[in-house]
Amino acid sequence: MAERKSARKSAVIAIGGNSLIKDKAHLSVPDQYAAAKETCYHIADMIQDGWDVAIGHGNGPQVGFILRRSDIASKVAGMHRVPLDFCGADSQGALGYTIQQNLINEFRRRGIDRAVATIVTQVLVDSEDVAFQNPSKPIGAFMEREEALLQAERDGWSVVEDAGRGWRRVVPSPYPQRIVELSAIRTLLESGVTTIAVGGGGIPVIENEAGDLVGVEAVIDKDHAAALLARMLQADLFLISTAVERVYLNYDKPNQEPIHVITVAEAERYAAEGHFAPGSMLPKMEAAIYYLGHGGKEVIITSPEHITRALKGQTGTRVVH
Repeated sequence: MAERKSARKSAVIAIGGNSLIKDKAHLSVPDQYAAAKETCYHIADMIQDGWDVAIGHGNGPQVGFILRRSDIASKVAGMHRVPLDFCGADSQGALGYTIQQNLINEFRRRGIDRAVATIVTQVLVDSEDVAFQNPSKPIGAFMEREEALLQAERDGWSVVEDAGRGWRRVVPSPYPQRIVELSAIRTLLESGVTTIAVGGGGIPVIENEAGDLVGVEAVIDKDHAAALLARMLQADLFLISTAVERVYLNYDKPNQEPIHVITVAEAERYAAEGHFAPGSMLPKMEAAIYYLGHGGKEVIITSPEHITRALKGQTGTRVVH
């Protein structure tokens, strides 16, 4: 086992929503499967080149679909709403299956003898995290004001008006503290199994007074959870796969400037200056800073189709000490 491990490098890959949903015209399950197939092709390149890989993924749109179905079904007698932690578990299973099957098929085409497994992953959060006093993560469908206020009164939801587009439910987004299934993930990776874990940031759980795990109505940022996984696995690389080939200063402005290499200190300064949008590039940079600040070696941020070139230093953004 030690010989195999020493001969290979380890990486945690966080793949974003663009890896599964390309645009609003391609939302169906077959569309998502086709998008995952493309991403898995590039991940297979990496594995074939000698990397042991754990894969995390986003699940925001998919959880939104589950919640919408739940809302519609709840209007039918005898049907119940699906709690948010169960939505996370559902999406981990479905998206894990999607990625898992595509990787297995790609391995077969290449003659790679390697197993793939998905771990439905719980992530412990602190019940005293300030996020629970300040719900800020929008989830689910847009609603009219009257419907939103009714839901708030009837079900205890926190609701906000979202940028003039309608009202939405908001939930806490606490910081991940511990990956419950870490030892299982590590065992699989050390056995040569490509492992899909911490999907959607993991299912948020807390410990009650008896020490039991209990699911909570919250959402963990998937980049933060993947960074924690990369730290705990002591991965050689943390790779964040997203919608853009590289990170930019003044993104989408006339003076847009690509970043090829950035230090932690520079990343912190640019973040403070507002170069990275909340809910977009900011959590990715925060995750990169966290991983590197806790013994990590290197972070690459790029889009799925550019992973191979980024690993060769030909594109992407590297975040270094």
